[in-house]
Formats: sequence, C-alpha cells, structure tokens
Amino acid sequence: MKALLTPIAARSQDRTAAQPWIRSMWFDGWFILSPPFLSLLVVMLLPAQFRATAQMPLMAWFGLVVLIDVAHVYSTLFRTYFDPVRRQRQRVLFWMVPLGCYLAGVALHYMGGWLFWRVLAYLAVFHFIRQQYGFLRLYSHHEPSPGQGWLNTAIIYYATIYPLLYWHFSPPRNFNWFVDGDFVQHDWPFGRTVATLLYGTLLLIYLGKEIRSWQRLRTFNVPRNLLVIGTLVSWYFGIVYYNGDLAFTLLNVVSHGIPYLALIWTTSQSAAKHRNGARPWWTGRYGIALVLGVLGLLAYAEEGLWDGLVWREHASVFGWFQQLPAVESHLWLTLLVPLLALPQATHYVLDGFIWRRNS
Repeated sequence: MKALLTPIAARSQDRTAAQPWIRSMWFDGWFILSPPFLSLLVVMLLPAQFRATAQMPLMAWFGLVVLIDVAHVYSTLFRTYFDPVRRQRQRVLFWMVPLGCYLAGVALHYMGGWLFWRVLAYLAVFHFIRQQYGFLRLYSHHEPSPGQGWLNTAIIYYATIYPLLYWHFSPPRNFNWFVDGDFVQHDWPFGRTVATLLYGTLLLIYLGKEIRSWQRLRTFNVPRNLLVIGTLVSWYFGIVYYNGDLAFTLLNVVSHGIPYLALIWTTSQSAAKHRNGARPWWTGRYGIALVLGVLGLLAYAEEGLWDGLVWREHASVFGWFQQLPAVESHLWLTLLVPLLALPQATHYVLDGFIWRRNS
C-alpha cells in the first residue's frame, strides 16, 4: 500500500492546526485509529480466563472471525473485480494472481498440509505488517522533516516484528494464526531478552525524536502518532502481554479488519465521485448496508464450506453445510483446501498492488 489516489487533506501554512487525515478527523478517528484502543478496553473488561486461555465463546468467534476477519478479505472485491474501471485496466493481474495462488497452494499442500498452512500464515503476517506501514505512509506524506522518516518506518515495523519474535522464541501459546504449529517456535529466553531490549531502546529513541520535533518546529502529527501507539498496543498486548485466544483474536482482527474496511469504503466513494458516467451500485444511499450485507453473506458461505467439508467444528452455526460430505482424502484436500483459501491468498497478494499510485 504505497500511495492512494485519494488526496489527503491539504496542509495549511499553520502546521500546528492541519493534520493529514485520510478522510476526516471524525472518520479516521473512529474507524482507522481507535479500533486498537477500543479492543484493548474490551479485553481488559473480559473475564480473566479469556485473557490467559484458549477458550473462545462461539458467538465471539463468529463475530470476530467470520463477520470481521473473513469479511474484510472480501472487501478487496470492491477495489478490484467489482470496480469496472480497475477491472478493465488490470485484467491480466486480476486473472493471474488467483490462478498463481491456487497452483502454488496445490503444490504446497501436496508436499504437506503443514507446509501449506505455514506459508499462508507467514504471508498473512506480512500482509498485516505492510498494512500498518501503508497507513504510516499515508499519515506521513507531508512530514516537514523527511530525514527522520527512517525512524518512523523502523518503529512501525518493529512494533509488529518484536511481538512476532517474542512469539517465535516462546513455548507454545494459547493461540495460533491459522492452525496449531503454523509458526516455527523455539523456547529461547535469551532471544526474547535481546528483542525486548531493542524494543525498549527504539521506543525511547522515537519518543525523543517526537519531543525534539515539537520543541524545534512546534509540529505534532496526531494521526501518525495515534497509528504508531495503536500498533504498539494491539500487537504487544495481543501477543506478548496476554496469552489468550480471545484476547489475541480481538486485538488482532479488529485492529486490522476495521481500518481496512474503512479504507476500502472511503477510497471507493472518493473514486466514484471523480468519474464520469454511472456510479457503482455500492456508492448509493444504501451503499454501506449493501456492502456489509454482501461481505457478511460471502464470509458466512466460505466458513460454512470450510466447516462442512473440512473442519466440522461449528455445526450449530453452519447447520445447512453439515449435509456436505467431509473430505478426508489427501488428494481431494490438496485440491480443495487451496481453493477454499483462495480468497485469502488472493487478498494478500493483490493488496501489494492495488494501493500503488495509478492503480
């Protein structure tokens, strides 16, 4: 996500007053910057067992995983296949990416199901990290001190990489990314200590930089700093501080999925306003309701197929899909699992292209 066509609010000459909001202070504040903080508040109010165990209430799983995590994957459709202009302009890319993802997935699963899930997990992690960097670029686009950009980049990356290092250097946690064992883990206390010291040092350097910037230039980039703090909050508390599946899922999914949905929505609205001819169906008066309804139905259908054909874990939620035959043959799973995971894999890969300038 390198740059958006949507113009960021212009800065006035009074640098203390203008802020680089993507849409507006209200929109960015609620839908892009506040989710990590609101998620942490909810986690702190949870009963203790949900902060330190693998317990996950069924309705929490459905709301977080199906209606946010899986649904946000399908929101990419509104910037790709559902957009007639981009679909025509990038039709080769839009055909080749899913085809390549499926063939790669089949090859990986054929070599071993564990290998397929491990590669998909690391691809997902890379996508999550790059989203935070993408938002950082948006909120830093008109920084008055570009020479300090390397430190902003370092802090946003290490805010995500440090918790992952801690996770990799720890005994098995009460949560996973997709399935048990998808990350390489080895209990290495010394590695955790070194990673933590670097984390603290980088935070102090960043804090000092922001203080000096305020003293010299009287500038303080509110959305960028809220983004950095929110990234620190969601990744540290979700992975390092708490060791519970619900805590991890809530902080991980809400902090990633809601901002992504908000970005898709606002950029789609803005692009439609600047086009001649008919506007897409999702930009009308009831567009947001239609978008959320379509995303919810697609997410439910996908998870129903997963549960009916592969997992068989949530029969009470996906009752209709239990009539499907459970697939157990390695050959059929090799063909089926990459197909069911194709929306996710395509989402991860396309996301590296659709936010580039002139995309």
